[in-house]
Amino acid sequence: RTPVATIAIAALTAAVWVFVQRAGTTPGLWRSVCQYGLIPGDLLGRLGPGTRVPVGPDVYCEVAGGHAWYTVLTSMFMHGGWFHIISNLWFFWIFGNNVEDIMGRGRFVAFYLTCGLLAAATQTLTDPSSAVPMVGASGAISGVMGAYLVLFPKVRVHVLVFLGFFVTTIALPAYLMLLYW
Repeated sequence: RTPVATIAIAALTAAVWVFVQRAGTTPGLWRSVCQYGLIPGDLLGRLGPGTRVPVGPDVYCEVAGGHAWYTVLTSMFMHGGWFHIISNLWFFWIFGNNVEDIMGRGRFVAFYLTCGLLAAATQTLTDPSSAVPMVGASGAISGVMGAYLVLFPKVRVHVLVFLGFFVTTIALPAYLMLLYW
């Protein structure tokens, strides 16, 4: 079946990258990371209003002290750079469409969001006073890759290997791709 949910999540993530994060250009990238990234210390009220958090050269987020609960969700659609978003969407596409096919669209979306929320909660509980903004879909995608491993334990993933001027493919067990991730 056409992976409608996988395409929709990837399209939403790409649209956020282009329209909210201004495709990684400054100051759009930094502003979006500060506004929509999850800052555990702010969420839990451990940082005082006005706390300045360095996020780049001469760039700071200033904590407003509003305990921005919505960032638990918005942070999983933000990314820190081109390599970050491309690698996330690449792994999501490779593994997500198969998991969606087994789970169905609605359950897949719920599963994806739950994995992202659990990753944000884990990161927050690991360092509850952290002032560093957390962004990216890596937690949600790791959950999707874990589901892939459970659903397709014997499947091998074909990977391009560059050996100087030669390019070849090898088939690796899916668990190696999860470990690489």
